[in-house]
Amino acid sequence: MALLLEHEFKPLPADKQIETLPFLEAVAHLPPFFDCLGTPIVYSPVKADLTGNIKKIRAVYDSNPAKFKTLQNILETEKEMHGSAWPKTGATLALMWLKRGLKFMLVLLQSISDGERDEEHPNLIRVNAMKAYEIALKKYHGWMLQKLFTGSVYALPYKSDLLKALEKGKEVKEEESIEKIHQFLSRVTPILDAIYEMYTKMNAELSYKA
Repeated sequence: MALLLEHEFKPLPADKQIETLPFLEAVAHLPPFFDCLGTPIVYSPVKADLTGNIKKIRAVYDSNPAKFKTLQNILETEKEMHGSAWPKTGATLALMWLKRGLKFMLVLLQSISDGERDEEHPNLIRVNAMKAYEIALKKYHGWMLQKLFTGSVYALPYKSDLLKALEKGKEVKEEESIEKIHQFLSRVTPILDAIYEMYTKMNAELSYKA
């Protein structure tokens, strides 16, 4: 899939230490995914948030590449640096929100590739988007943001149009597009799971509402 497979993610190593630079270089290609969902009032801020958080993490990494070689290095070093203000600060906070945006994206794509759908409207992706929102973002959003998102699902593109957008306008058989989504998910899901696991182990997850 042109958009999703443009830049490969490195396989997750056995020790689950994710190298910062390759991760940032790969993830930097993903914000345009949200353009494929239409509804700019909802998804433009999500895209901007994703892009902004990538830049914040990159700035921290660039300040000392040796010190911040892995994502775990970032959390451990910032925990020492910021004391009681951590984890609501620096690249730790940026990565926390970045992983949530990626989680939304991955759950949505997984749901589509698994064939979950509204049987009466099989070409709509509302069911998939709502599942992704419930799992990845809803509990971190206040009432207004939740209402905004719930309303936005009625303006989402058809599944066929989303798949075409992900192929950058090329006509590709649905089975081929779904296979490419599988490839993408098989590479990225273990990495994202490892990041979530790291936040849990280090007690770095925050539940405040945006």
